[in-house]
Amino acid sequence: MADKHKKISRWYFGGLASAGAACVTHPLDLIKVQLQTSQEKKVSILRLTGHIVKNQGVTALYNGISASLLRQMTYSTTRFGIYEVGKQTFGNDLGFLGKIVLAGAAGAAGGFVGTPADMVNVRMQNDVKLPLDQRRNYKHAIDGLYRVYAEEGFTRLFSGASTATSRAIFMTIGQLSFYDQVKKMLLETGYFQDNLFLHFTASSIAGGIATCMTQPLDVLKTRAMNAKPGEFNGIFDIVRSVAKLGPLGFFKGYVPAFVRLGPHTVLTFIFLEQLRMNFGFLPEENKK
Repeated sequence: MADKHKKISRWYFGGLASAGAACVTHPLDLIKVQLQTSQEKKVSILRLTGHIVKNQGVTALYNGISASLLRQMTYSTTRFGIYEVGKQTFGNDLGFLGKIVLAGAAGAAGGFVGTPADMVNVRMQNDVKLPLDQRRNYKHAIDGLYRVYAEEGFTRLFSGASTATSRAIFMTIGQLSFYDQVKKMLLETGYFQDNLFLHFTASSIAGGIATCMTQPLDVLKTRAMNAKPGEFNGIFDIVRSVAKLGPLGFFKGYVPAFVRLGPHTVLTFIFLEQLRMNFGFLPEENKK
């Protein structure tokens, strides 16, 4: 099947790579979440960032980092794991369409599994802009999960699961399947080699595609997860709330979303490729 020098992607590499990327891009994700939960039509990114730093300190930009890491270790580990294992199982028989279907299935599983951590992540990031008496003040991700369960019930942990899962499907298609396809196409031009520059270029394109595909669902997901019990009566109520801001309301936070998702995608695939190159060799005993 392969010699001992073949590079493979182990099922957990994607989760590790995504967690590493999240450590760098978390402040951008926090700004994105706060823009999406704001009802103001125009909010300056620089103004919002300055307000947070001035009133809460620089460390406030890393509010919710524990939940962000937990989310990557659940959501991204699941989606990358299913995709990579499936891709290695089917091998060359899996064309681009097959990769899209596989990525969609992997994204659906990852989006659902990662919903509880995603909810806590959204809430912890949004806490800094709430009045003191309205803050949830979760100590860390596990405390957040426990308090949601204890105070709001188990099903509340999966609030926003439908939009999170839908978003994850498009996100995984945009990132994983398009990254593989763009990387393949660039290699076929003869101008690229399988190196850092190729990984950077392919992941940058994949990040742009993924942002465009997921932004409306991301806005709905963020609002659903940050809502108080009874604030919205189903997903269509959230859609109507966002629609009041006009069509561009569904793309609120697009710039920070792209600024965050672009570097996050690039770093994730660079870390992933490095893990493959340095730790992803197929052992001699598995050779057939």
